[in-house]
Amino acid sequence: MLWQERIESIKAGLLGAISCVVTAILLSLLEATLLPELHNFNGGEAPGSLISPLPWQSLGWAIACLTGFLFAVTYRYVIREDPSSHLRSGAVLAFGLVRGLAQVDAAWLLQGDWLLLIVLLGESLVLMAIARVVLDLGLDQGWLRPFKGFQE
Repeated sequence: MLWQERIESIKAGLLGAISCVVTAILLSLLEATLLPELHNFNGGEAPGSLISPLPWQSLGWAIACLTGFLFAVTYRYVIREDPSSHLRSGAVLAFGLVRGLAQVDAAWLLQGDWLLLIVLLGESLVLMAIARVVLDLGLDQGWLRPFKGFQE
C-alpha cells in the first residue's frame, strides 16, 4: 500500500507541476502584453520573476513547476477525504502567500514598485488556485485518489 500512495502522490505532483507551469507561461505572456512597463523592470534583469525576459523567465517557470509539484503533493495529504472548502482554500492561501510574499520581499529590495508587488503576489495566488482546481478535478474524475493513510 505504501508504494501505491507514493505513486498517487507523484501523479498529483505531476498534475500540479503541469498546471502551474502552463499557468505561469500564460500569465507571463498576459503580463508582457498588458503591463509592458513591468516586463522591462530593473533593466530586464529581474532574477526569479515570471515577468522578466529569458533566461530569468525560464528559471521562473522552472520554479513555478517545482512549486506546483510540491503544492500538489502536500495538498493531497492536507485534504485527505475532508470535504471542507476552508481547508482546501487555506492550503491554496498558505502556499500562494509563502511563494508570493517571498517574491514581494525580493522585488521590494530590487525595485519597490507597488504594481509589481501586487502582480507578483497575485500571480502566486492564481498559480495555486488553478492547481487546486485541476487537482480537485482529478480527484473528482478518479484520475487521483485522496491520501488514505499508511496501511501495511
